[in-house]
Amino acid sequence: MPASDLPLRRRFACLRDGSLSTLTAGFIAVLIGYSSSAVIIFQAAEAAGASQAQIGSWLWALGIGAGLTSIGFSLRYRMPLLTAWSTPGAALLATSLPGVPMSDAIGAFLFSSALITLCGVTGLFERLMHRLPRALASAMLAGVLLRFGLDLFSTLEHRLVLPLSMCLAYLVGKRWWPRYAIPLVLATGCLVAQAQGLLHLEEVTPRLAQPVFTAPTFSASALIGVGLPLFVVTMASQNLPGIAVIRAAGFSPPVSPLIGGTGLASLALAPFGGFALTLAAISAAVCLGAESHAEPGRRYTAGIAAGAFYLLLGLFGATVTALFAAFPAELVMAIAGLALLPTLGAGLAEALGADGHRDAALVTFLVTASGISPGGIGAAFWGLVAGLGVMLAGHRS
Repeated sequence: MPASDLPLRRRFACLRDGSLSTLTAGFIAVLIGYSSSAVIIFQAAEAAGASQAQIGSWLWALGIGAGLTSIGFSLRYRMPLLTAWSTPGAALLATSLPGVPMSDAIGAFLFSSALITLCGVTGLFERLMHRLPRALASAMLAGVLLRFGLDLFSTLEHRLVLPLSMCLAYLVGKRWWPRYAIPLVLATGCLVAQAQGLLHLEEVTPRLAQPVFTAPTFSASALIGVGLPLFVVTMASQNLPGIAVIRAAGFSPPVSPLIGGTGLASLALAPFGGFALTLAAISAAVCLGAESHAEPGRRYTAGIAAGAFYLLLGLFGATVTALFAAFPAELVMAIAGLALLPTLGAGLAEALGADGHRDAALVTFLVTASGISPGGIGAAFWGLVAGLGVMLAGHRS
């Protein structure tokens, strides 16, 4: 068969291999991704002083990037390879970007994306991450996420019924439908908020997002305090688990092209707000398992379906922005805290579970959670420095 006919045959193979179950799996994966972390992206963009148009551009860039890479990787390797944005990275940005000019933030995104690309292109990813103890990376992540966990319970003081009902929905969902716990929480929050007259959806109309280009500037404080921690968190807390989830499902994709591809996509979209595209972990599990399709060789179509839904929601990023702006602040804080609760717990367990690095991990967690910023450099970086210092001192003693 001529090589020119191969793309055409693959296109028909996608139609043949697809099914209602793979289409549903792709939709659920994207729904989980948006419902669990879109509010955190919203908070991160607001922390950088973004306008409504710029927030829409962030969601446009991340949706378009995740859609194109998910479709491209799934087609190329015939595996359900989903990408997403870095949710821990968004949480880091929400705590690190206040006071940082938008142009400096874009410069930090480009710096982080360049490091990710370099790791993928050179094959340094696994070697580089193995030199950083997982306990310290997890402790830094837990320190970043602590604020979201505390905000979840602080909302109880202002509006008891709304966050309490969402917490109860979370417990019920985790007990009976763990995969759909966060969508259940979001639905419950919306119903209660509507009943209390707190939802203002009258001005929400479908609108296409317009990409907003921001020229980057580069400052040492933003590169070190935002860009470097964003790189570490993205690689350690998203890409490593992403690879682990894919391999646990029985697939063995080449690692370096995937990492390099997400890095290059992030580089291209960073000026529009695409701060970090990564391999998906939690949402990807929906498309990797037997519930997606009984035949592993046909599950790649779930990745293609997820990519198509990402593209659709990315194009309507302005509508997503207006929708979350219509939510009460307590709903946004509660959904963010509940969505990140498992990640916070896993980070603490990983950080404090290894006896050899427990002291260093504890110092990393406390310094990161403190929010200090000596020299204008964010607490996440100083937490990592402090933890490495404690670890080195312990080795010398």
